[in-house]
Parts: sequence; C-alpha cells; structure tokens
Amino acid sequence: MPIYFRHIAERLRLRVLSLLRPPRLGVRCLLIAENAGPPQVLLVRHTYIEGWYMPGGGVDPGESALEAAARELREETGFETIEPPKLYGFYFKRGSRDHVALYIVRAFRSAGPRAPDFEIAEMRFFPHDALPDGTSPATRARIAEIFAEAPPVDTW
Repeated sequence: MPIYFRHIAERLRLRVLSLLRPPRLGVRCLLIAENAGPPQVLLVRHTYIEGWYMPGGGVDPGESALEAAARELREETGFETIEPPKLYGFYFKRGSRDHVALYIVRAFRSAGPRAPDFEIAEMRFFPHDALPDGTSPATRARIAEIFAEAPPVDTW
C-alpha cells in the first residue's frame, strides 16, 4: 500500500478510536543529551501527523507507565534508558479525555538499530532553545517548562 494511503488509514483509525474508546493513559519521554555544548532534546516526526513531538505512546494493559515509557522509547528511537526515567509531570490532554505522563531521560544508550516501521518518519536532536518549525505547541511548552525549572502545569 502506498505510504499516502497508509497515512490516511492511520489517521482515520486514530480518529475512530478516539471516539469509541475510554480515556487512555499515554507517556512521553524527553531525552536530554548534555554531552558537549548546549543541551539537546530528541524529537520525532511521525508519518501520520504533521509536526515534531517527544517520543511516546499509549500504556498497554498490564503495563506500568514507566514500562510503557521504556518500551515506546526503544520502539520509536532505538534508545534504552541506563537509569530509570524521572517522572516530571502528569497532564490532562484537553479535547481527548486522555492523560499523559511525561518522563525525563538523561542517561540513555543505543539499544541497536531501530526496527523499520511506518510510524516514525524521522528523529533528530535539536538544541532545546532552537526547536524546529512544526514542533507541537505542547512539546514546546513542556520543554520550555523543564529548562526554566518551572513546576509542571496540569494541562498538556
């Protein structure tokens, strides 16, 4: 199936699920690389929605939010945590009835090559104060809060 049709099918599937399913818990991970120079953050661009986001996804049945964060990080980026991620905040996602747990990851390593999939089109590190055009408003807001050492707000 051409990528365009997969893109439309995935967006339609997500929209239908959002109307039929109960509220869901999602996780996001902010990877912060502090090697040399200013800190950089890892963002991903999905194939089925425009913009740049923090890696993450839904918590599966029987899985803790922390386990989901580690799994989504590995699946979407090919990185694994060296130390447990730190829970930064817990948010209500307006318009969807969902909630999001945001974890900060400062110690990570490659878990090997990322398996090919049709979900992630691109991933890149960016300076935390020079995010690319198209970065989602919520992603920008969370990164700004974290680097300003501000307390988390309650809405994603």
